[in-house]
Amino acid sequence: MADQPGTGQRTRRWRWGWGGWRAEAGRLLEVAALLGLVITQPLLDVLGRSPDFFLFHRADRREILLLVALVAVLPTVAVGLLGLAGGLLGPTVRAGTHTLLVGLLVAALAVQVGRQLTPLRGVPLLLLAGVAGAVGAYAHRRWRAAGRVLRVAGVGPLIFVGLFLFASPTAPVVLPRGDGGAAGTATGNRHPPVVLLVLDELPLVSLLGPDGGIDAQRFPHFAELAAASTWYRNATGVSGWTPYALPAMLTGRYPAQPYAPHYSHYPDNLFTAFGGLYDIRAEESITRLCPPSRCEQPVMPEQGLGVLVRETGQLLRQVTSPQDSRIDPENSYRERTAEEAGIDAAEPVPDDPKFRWDSLNVNQPARFTSFLNGLTPAPRPTLHFLHLLMPHSPWAYLPSGARYEAPEEFPNEGDGWVDLARARHLAQLGYTDRLIGETLRTLRETGLWDQALVVVTADHGVSFTKGAQGRGMDAIRAAADEVAWVPTFVKTPGQRTGRVDDRNWEHVDLLPTIADEAAISLPWRVDGRSARQAPRTEPGKVFYDRPAEPTPISGAVPDPLPPPAPHPLVGTAVADAAPGGTVRIGGQDGFRAVDPDSGQLPALIWGTLPEQVPDGTLLAVAVNGTVASVVPVVAPDPAGRRFAALLADDRFFRAGANRLDLYLVEPAGGLRQLTIS
Repeated sequence: MADQPGTGQRTRRWRWGWGGWRAEAGRLLEVAALLGLVITQPLLDVLGRSPDFFLFHRADRREILLLVALVAVLPTVAVGLLGLAGGLLGPTVRAGTHTLLVGLLVAALAVQVGRQLTPLRGVPLLLLAGVAGAVGAYAHRRWRAAGRVLRVAGVGPLIFVGLFLFASPTAPVVLPRGDGGAAGTATGNRHPPVVLLVLDELPLVSLLGPDGGIDAQRFPHFAELAAASTWYRNATGVSGWTPYALPAMLTGRYPAQPYAPHYSHYPDNLFTAFGGLYDIRAEESITRLCPPSRCEQPVMPEQGLGVLVRETGQLLRQVTSPQDSRIDPENSYRERTAEEAGIDAAEPVPDDPKFRWDSLNVNQPARFTSFLNGLTPAPRPTLHFLHLLMPHSPWAYLPSGARYEAPEEFPNEGDGWVDLARARHLAQLGYTDRLIGETLRTLRETGLWDQALVVVTADHGVSFTKGAQGRGMDAIRAAADEVAWVPTFVKTPGQRTGRVDDRNWEHVDLLPTIADEAAISLPWRVDGRSARQAPRTEPGKVFYDRPAEPTPISGAVPDPLPPPAPHPLVGTAVADAAPGGTVRIGGQDGFRAVDPDSGQLPALIWGTLPEQVPDGTLLAVAVNGTVASVVPVVAPDPAGRRFAALLADDRFFRAGANRLDLYLVEPAGGLRQLTIS
């Protein structure tokens, strides 16, 4: 029987269509392989090594899995749809579109590889990547072997996802194992309320005055706390990195493994030990040591998939940029304000006319506000815990409580920039002192102060020593007194007067001390010892930059650092001066309409001057005719800036338009006014 007319043509068209779909699937595999190397692998690698990213944003399993799916699948789907759209215009256009995509993705991959293997940055690196992309596109078009290799590599994204879910430090956050360890047992009938406030990145030396005590003039509330508690003045943290330092504090054990700070890795901790006898109200930041069976932490309005996607997009820009990123991810955690979180704060009693209490209500971090709201007496013993990222960078607060904006990529190293970093740190520490005052006031008003065991400390410090800034091994070797020694205050129930204890305290001693005071026996062995026991006889201490690798450190209570002396010009009125050239300024827009009641001030300015102005030249910054700061001109930073000034006293500002003037300070003390461009 003869074929019906047209049947063979339909069969040939069907076979051509099947072949076309096979070719399209091959192209999609090639694109998936390149996208996996350009996007999926670098993002999941960074996120896999940063479980604190998900813990800080309180992401649950579903949100993390959705983010992983978006990272691994969405780019391939989007590019695949683009290819299909090109295919509608014919095979020639489709092939050209695919070759162009291959070339662009090879160029993007070359940027990342070149940044790792060569000193090139910026335009030179982009030019090199462009050449690599063109060569890759030609090779793909010229030789079939290149396409075959890419198609085999198309399984790469699945491998990257598997490593993230099952082998990365973040894996326990996504797929927790276990739900906490054993509860402690009571050793007595008296279990006082426990209030534990852990600050972050606070060196003891930042609080010290010239006499070696707490500087009561600059930090009155820390001094008030010291006057009513036991100050363990020789206390040191265990690590300069919170994901290691805080678990050591709350387990009583030195860091042994590079684990995520998650209850599945640290089942035996403060919360599990106290959970059988105490109600727990915990406000954690970049840890999740309290298991859901012990405490349910409050949900914040801004957490969720949208926040994760936004932050991951910023990470992708850093990963694919031809420039090195100067942003330390750990320094990018910003505590949201109570206003941003929609939390109502109790109106505090104004006892300092210079402090904007209304701004404190607007600006104080949400976690702190929630912590304060929970400080109320309860029928059962209660553990109140707060880890507050203060005065940790990013620095954004003045001592008054007002906020200011600053570029994220300001350098913290080099002449001028280290001094600015310390000034911003001390300003935020002044604000932290206000929060300590709020805590003490709340405890006294609720009656918890006399009843409770109150502990205030910090997990680690930070170095502002030139050439060794930060918390890494260089900082430990050059400035251990700034990185390791931290303030530690313990007020026992009923304690009325303060005292100083200079025993060799290490932060693995924190949990055994709290457990002893709360009459709880810990069901596991600890490395620390309670302050109720005899002090250590050995003077040495250890510090962990990496788990299981203790670094011996020596020393005792650090000497106070010389207080930053203001320049004699600060606070003086300035009149007209002779012209001295031009200056370009960033951060000046806020001077046009200042509203102090908004809680925000233009307290940081930065800019550049002509090359003819020598490094080291002093620059006076005047607000409304009064010198507010004097800073040096320094060598340009990567963004070209040659100076930055923090205007830390908000009394220089007034509502409405404010005048900003800059002057070169001559060696003899005279001023030459700069024209702002």
